[in-house]
Amino acid sequence: MTPGTTDRPQMSIEEFEQLARTAPETVTLEFINGKLEVKPVPDGDHDEIIMWVQDQCMQHRPDLRLYRERGLKAESYRKGRARPDGALAPRKHFAGHGEWSDTEGVLMAVEVTSNDADKDQRDRVDKPDGYAAAGIPVYLLVDRDECTLVVHSEPQRGRYRMRRVWTYGEAVELPDPVGITLDTEELKDYAS
Repeated sequence: MTPGTTDRPQMSIEEFEQLARTAPETVTLEFINGKLEVKPVPDGDHDEIIMWVQDQCMQHRPDLRLYRERGLKAESYRKGRARPDGALAPRKHFAGHGEWSDTEGVLMAVEVTSNDADKDQRDRVDKPDGYAAAGIPVYLLVDRDECTLVVHSEPQRGRYRMRRVWTYGEAVELPDPVGITLDTEELKDYAS
């Protein structure tokens, strides 16, 4: 498991997958750091921000797609399950996959903070550790509370070595293998 994970998870992966299959459509379940996480259904601004990321990525890299809510086997030894708001990968990358895919080939995970109490731990601590442990090269967090974009990169030993923060309106450089610069001026429209 990743650093900070307890030795005794709340349930097995098999139990989690069964629970996730039967969950109501009003929630998204994830299994991060050995514990069950519940993500609320996104609001309209959240959806618009994800669409903005998708548009920016496709404009610069038409060979890639931003797959929404794609089930990924996250964390070391694939003992976690996450559904990032977006998973950037080559076009047709997930063709033929089941509900949960290995992270090999995923270039970037994207999360947009939600309006719930768990976002601090989940989006700012657990997700970066899980995505780094799974070897995802870049993690982009659009932090609506702070009106910032946080770019994590260079995963090593379950942690990202680099972390850079930009405010809405600045040009945000996504490092290789993504290799694009985001024009974030539009995000000011979604500032609280």
